[in-house]
Amino acid sequence: MFRIGYAEDIHQLVDNRKLILGGVEIPFEKGLLGHSDADVIFHAIGESILGALAKGDLGTHFPDNKKETLNMDSSIILNRCKEMLIEEGYKTSNIDVSVILEKPKLAPYILDIRKNVARHLNIELNQISVKAGTNEGLDDIGKNKAIKAICISLIEKI
Repeated sequence: MFRIGYAEDIHQLVDNRKLILGGVEIPFEKGLLGHSDADVIFHAIGESILGALAKGDLGTHFPDNKKETLNMDSSIILNRCKEMLIEEGYKTSNIDVSVILEKPKLAPYILDIRKNVARHLNIELNQISVKAGTNEGLDDIGKNKAIKAICISLIEKI
């Protein structure tokens, strides 16, 4: 039995924050604002897995009003979502992520992001796709005020 999950995550770009995408620190003059490290890639992947499992959203499991989740490394979130996947008797078949941003260019970091996701989810590199695109100057993403990630996850009953 296969199940599909879909999720989107967006965070505002601000000064004085590190830019973490897919668990990779990317040199840039701004970072993403959030209660955790605001890694939109890990958040979208985790929430898409929760969606496929019909387990709610990230806010249900990692509330943004709790001290324990303040400045949390999003790999903790992703790892917990993977644990829930295993507990329910599923495995990841495929993850497809699109990242929408104007800057910085992600091409030099895509392979490292894919390797990092594969390592955290214990899947093969060819099971994770990460693509980057711009918003052609439109809206807050196009004005370099935010970064968004969209993810579809396919999971399979073991």
